[in-house]
Amino acid sequence: MNLELDKLADLARAHLPGVRFITVSGAHLYGFPSEDSDIDLRGCYQLPLADLIGLRRPVETRDLKLDLAGREVELVGHEVGKYLRLLCKHNGYILEQVFSPLVVLGQDFLDRLRPLARRCVTRGCYRHYRGFLQTQLQLLEKQEVKKAKTLLYAYRVVLTGTHLLRTGEVQANLVELNREFKLLFIDELIAQKQARELGGLSGLDYEWHRAELARWEARLDEAYERSTLPEEPPRDAVHDFLVGLRLPNGAPASG
Repeated sequence: MNLELDKLADLARAHLPGVRFITVSGAHLYGFPSEDSDIDLRGCYQLPLADLIGLRRPVETRDLKLDLAGREVELVGHEVGKYLRLLCKHNGYILEQVFSPLVVLGQDFLDRLRPLARRCVTRGCYRHYRGFLQTQLQLLEKQEVKKAKTLLYAYRVVLTGTHLLRTGEVQANLVELNREFKLLFIDELIAQKQARELGGLSGLDYEWHRAELARWEARLDEAYERSTLPEEPPRDAVHDFLVGLRLPNGAPASG
């Protein structure tokens, strides 16, 4: 599917002053976009120092609904200070944005950030993925007719979390993950989701899938117990990275 990255980059620059990087998230990143899927753009921007040290509180998050040739684009950006604080909170969602291969703009910035972000892949990311899985399971329980999208999100998140805890690699694409895990039903679920973005699944054996997801939840727990990833991110190094962005010529001399 052609995402027209150049046009998306122009859109982001026009609506997000000070943008440092933007990547594609959502279904396009996860490997199962439909023709009518929204385009989810995520990243960060940097405010001038004067906007941070005055009396007025800065806007640290911008959430915009935009349009590109009739396609809905959701652009969410955090100010770089907030973004890096989130990076230090075992936040798989933020890590997936940083390591998304679908780079709209800011590749140079990502080349500097990614080595540091790799050190922020921790055992604590388990809580993010387990919590996200529980949210998807609750959504499935509430759906009278189960949707392929919801079911795919559940499998995607539990496989991403398991893979991350085992290997330290942030891989959010379900198609790529399934090369490792080889779940035979994934391709069919993706095909059904792509045919109807919000359509229900006919003839689904939900009890079987619920048991299968419970098995993968147990494997996620096991991966956490066995993981040798660091417990905490390198907060001092992230602090120094941010100071370098704010004061590229070095901190002012004291005295």
